[in-house]
Amino acid sequence: MNKPLLLQAQRPFTAFAVRATPLATLCLVALLAGGCASPSYTITPEMQARAASENPAPPKDDDFPAPGSAKWQQGAFPSLEALRAMRTGMGKDQVRGLLGFPHFSEGLAGVREWNYIFHFRTGAGPDYITCQYMVRFNADVLTHGMYWKGAGCADLLKPPPAAMQPVATVRPTVVAPAKTTLGADGLFRFDGRSLDDLLPEGRRKLDALARDIRSDSGSAGAIRVTGHTDRLGSKPYNQALSLARANTVRDYLVQAGVPAQRMQVQGRGESEPKVHCAQARRAELIDCLAPNRRVDIEVLSGQ
Repeated sequence: MNKPLLLQAQRPFTAFAVRATPLATLCLVALLAGGCASPSYTITPEMQARAASENPAPPKDDDFPAPGSAKWQQGAFPSLEALRAMRTGMGKDQVRGLLGFPHFSEGLAGVREWNYIFHFRTGAGPDYITCQYMVRFNADVLTHGMYWKGAGCADLLKPPPAAMQPVATVRPTVVAPAKTTLGADGLFRFDGRSLDDLLPEGRRKLDALARDIRSDSGSAGAIRVTGHTDRLGSKPYNQALSLARANTVRDYLVQAGVPAQRMQVQGRGESEPKVHCAQARRAELIDCLAPNRRVDIEVLSGQ
């Protein structure tokens, strides 16, 4: 008499187990693919400043995993713009949004490295080259190193060279100014730091500066881009903001045809003010401190 009752009592549990198994499997696959990605976390300016200040040793070719061990061996054809958007101080959610899940089974806990297999077309036909790409994360789980394996792979991210202009019989030499200071308030939207935050007037100034640098045939030295902020806000935040703005100006000049190999970028935060202000009202203080919010572009001599 008890046996049929026992079987009937077991049926709901069995049905639940069958229904739950696919969900558990999908969760396990997601964990494996994302390297045990934890729920999203807040990225602070202090965390970004730490990531920007770190300088880990680059991996050797042997440190990259063998392509045959990839979980997704087909790899992917990535967007060059997505790869150009990669920076230090990015979280895993942000990297995943640009590049997708890593192509290797990176592990289940404490994952500090993602690896990808990327393909790039060589022409109009089906031919392509294959490169490996590694992203490493620091103790805050923010990017602090991106690396390539494969001859010429890193060069694929360089913007195409500016179109050649016809050479006139007589052309006056345009000498780029040794140092140009651009006010951050005229370059960026309020508290902005990315290419999308550049104001139209700021873009026009950078275009004019890029033309002057390209036209200066007598200088082949480095171009130093230095970001500065005022003293409002914390020092780590100001350091990260000044570096991010300098990187954005560098990227814009490179897109405008200035050779990337000549560019040097640094952020000085609030450490080198031009003016000192003591206004009691915040609005007046912000206006007074405007000269300190700037980006300096210095063309160094090639001699």
